[in-house]
Amino acid sequence: MSATRSGGCLCGAVRYEAAWPPLALVVCHCRNCQKQSGSALSVVAMVARNGLNVTGEMAMFEDRGSSGQAVYRHFCPACGSPLVTDTPAAQAEGHIFIKAGTLDETADLTPTVHFWSCRAQHWFPFPEGTQRLETQ
Repeated sequence: MSATRSGGCLCGAVRYEAAWPPLALVVCHCRNCQKQSGSALSVVAMVARNGLNVTGEMAMFEDRGSSGQAVYRHFCPACGSPLVTDTPAAQAEGHIFIKAGTLDETADLTPTVHFWSCRAQHWFPFPEGTQRLETQ
């Protein structure tokens, strides 16, 4: 039996359970993730698509990545919390991304890869031992 981890939006209208540990825990510094998160970056956990169970209704905004590929950004329509990011490539590979900050327990999270490091804020200190990719 695999472990799970729970999370949800700020107001509690959307909750989820995800298979844990994640396939990857990454940080994205691209401008769209910065704008969508309202912060300098976005931390996401890549989990198996069939290991994610969501309760409550989410709204979706269709964004475009730098490749022109669709990026589906799911969020709570009541409080606006970003919860899930999805792409056609992720769908084909059987995984999906959850916003790690929406997990109930975050103290043990340690991202190992930083995407779009060329877009990182100049003041951001990359932790020692993490991989930095200029783009994705």
